[in-house]
Amino acid sequence: MRITAEDLTDIAISILSHAGARRDAATKVATRLVHANLTGHDSHGVGMVPAYVEGIQAGELLPDAEIAVVKDKGPFLLVDGQQGFGHVIAEQAMDLAIDRAKSSHFAVLSLRNSFHLGRLGDWGAMAADAGFICILYANVQSPRPLVAPFGGSDARFVTNPYCTAIPATSKNPMFLLDMATSTIAMGKARVAHLSGKTAPEGALINAAGEPTNDPAVMFDEPIGALTTFGQHKGFGLALLGDMLGGSFSGGGAYSPEHEAPARIFNNMMAILIDPDVFGLVDEFNEDLDKYTDWVKASPAAPGSPGVLFPGDPERRSAQDRLANGIYVDGGTVAQLVETAKSVGVPHEALRGIVDDR
Repeated sequence: MRITAEDLTDIAISILSHAGARRDAATKVATRLVHANLTGHDSHGVGMVPAYVEGIQAGELLPDAEIAVVKDKGPFLLVDGQQGFGHVIAEQAMDLAIDRAKSSHFAVLSLRNSFHLGRLGDWGAMAADAGFICILYANVQSPRPLVAPFGGSDARFVTNPYCTAIPATSKNPMFLLDMATSTIAMGKARVAHLSGKTAPEGALINAAGEPTNDPAVMFDEPIGALTTFGQHKGFGLALLGDMLGGSFSGGGAYSPEHEAPARIFNNMMAILIDPDVFGLVDEFNEDLDKYTDWVKASPAAPGSPGVLFPGDPERRSAQDRLANGIYVDGGTVAQLVETAKSVGVPHEALRGIVDDR
């Protein structure tokens, strides 16, 4: 079914509020989740709400938590998220990093112990909107590993995303590269499983280490694993997520000692750079525009819409979904309704997903 962004946001706010989140925090989280749906990243959208409620109920997600600055060394900041909502924690931490970058032309933020950060691209975009180039590495601590190392046959770490954001120029929108280092995000496997679809070829292996396109291997015993994108190349980036996002922050690379039911913890490194630090931002932007024009002038491949830069598909998706509503698969709708009922959300607050079923 298709649901308006406004209705979907209201439903998520209601569920999170009834689960114990303050209204302001629930609104911030719900807005970010629906923005992920709008941009086409349903893996990081409202389908995460049941996992957040489970985290609150298990004591893994502390809905009132805010950041604590652990180390403050000029442009270098170490921040602890204290198990709070990642959408709240990351925004607070990035605000600090942006302030430091404004005064130093540069900042390094190391964030640990946050509950699920959502789309890493949100935090890259936040820095780019403030005028900074931003490079991010993150890792994940969860109830079990999800991704197999290249050459291995079982999971050893999670989807460890990478992001780089570059501010918009006068001619072109923000460059926003945001990707899991697995071939697909775990949320995309969840969406495929709930909607009865298959996963892309090469994205999964079964418990024997053999390729499969059945997303059920990520949910039913015997458990399989996601693969890294680009084989050894994505594997290398995934390792950097654990090393720079996890180990450097003190939050730790993935290991069994961090596993716990209902846990989705992220650690992150954010590097912010002032593109005008050398007084060359005009030349930088001019060259970016020339380069963008050159690359996008490549004739479209057969069956392709043409060259799209990182961020372009998300902008197109948002335009379509704002106009026509957000498609939510039946499995996700059922999980949202079940979660809402479990925390006492009134029936009338579920308009758009109950009455239309």
